[in-house]
Amino acid sequence: MPKMKTNRGAAKRFKVTGTGKIMRNHGYHRHILVTKTTKKKRQQRKAVVVSPADAANVKKMLPYA
Repeated sequence: MPKMKTNRGAAKRFKVTGTGKIMRNHGYHRHILVTKTTKKKRQQRKAVVVSPADAANVKKMLPYA
């Protein structure tokens, strides 16, 4: 059986923690930042856990994570 391929786009966007949770970064933080509040910009710096509904799909894209 051939090796499974990792989705390279997903590999760049998601990281797996030591406990197996999948982390992602927030969007909407690249440009047009003047109109966004300081609170929103500060909160978007931090990574968050992927929702359980999406976690199954991400795990399929990262078979060796």
